[in-house]
Amino acid sequence: MAGGGFGTASGGGDVEAKITPPAIISFIMTASGGLMIGYDVGISGGVTSMPHFLKELFPVVYKKTQEPGLESNYCKYNNQGLQLFTSSLYLAALISTFFASYTTRALGQKLTMFVAGILSMAGTVFNAAAVNLAMLIIGRILLGCGVGFANQVVLLFHSEIAPTRIRGAPYTLFRLNIAIGILFANLINYGTNKITEGYGWRVSLGLAAIPAGLLTVGSLVVVDTPNSLIERGKLEEGKAVLKRIRGVDNVDPEFLEIVEASRVAKEVKHPFQKPP
Repeated sequence: MAGGGFGTASGGGDVEAKITPPAIISFIMTASGGLMIGYDVGISGGVTSMPHFLKELFPVVYKKTQEPGLESNYCKYNNQGLQLFTSSLYLAALISTFFASYTTRALGQKLTMFVAGILSMAGTVFNAAAVNLAMLIIGRILLGCGVGFANQVVLLFHSEIAPTRIRGAPYTLFRLNIAIGILFANLINYGTNKITEGYGWRVSLGLAAIPAGLLTVGSLVVVDTPNSLIERGKLEEGKAVLKRIRGVDNVDPEFLEIVEASRVAKEVKHPFQKPP
């Protein structure tokens, strides 16, 4: 199911279009979404091995790490609460992706990206301020929902904003920034682990607010895609946005393709079911 749009609506490579500011902003949005996902995924590994984090929230695991004769990391970190902290993000991301597909279809990519950013920032607050396991899990679930929404909508948004000839770029950019986000997370963990006062893990978890904030602010700046507007019946607004993002007045060929693609998409009543 293509939630909220249909990235292949414009199939022709000869559609007249320029590289406009909205297209450039869409690249930035793609980058910030990838950074957010990469950071949220990469930060937990280092945090869960920080002595101060374990001592404060997982004292049983901390005691195991201090046993002189216990060398196996599996035995040291084999704790259901610690595993739940790590895995809850992935489970929440998986489930929320399905809900995000309906959100993008009904409300558009702009609002869905805003929701992704807000969920991630809320999760960051819970994690950075956590005083018990419940706060950690709530924070990770919120982060997972943000990751799921962002993963579903960011590339779709870019594919519907960018001119046809550069639509192959966002996936590479998205994947690159996920890797960069993971790299930053590990570098930050390396530095915060050296904070002797014991709050380094809070800094690591709290800095996730930066890419989430970029995505949130960016969602307020960008326009909704013509595909999404047309799919929701806003034909004139969709055509006006198409002119703006293409930088030309002659958008009728692409506009008609999007309208036709929208008509075909609406005929699919149960997108998650196999057609007869």
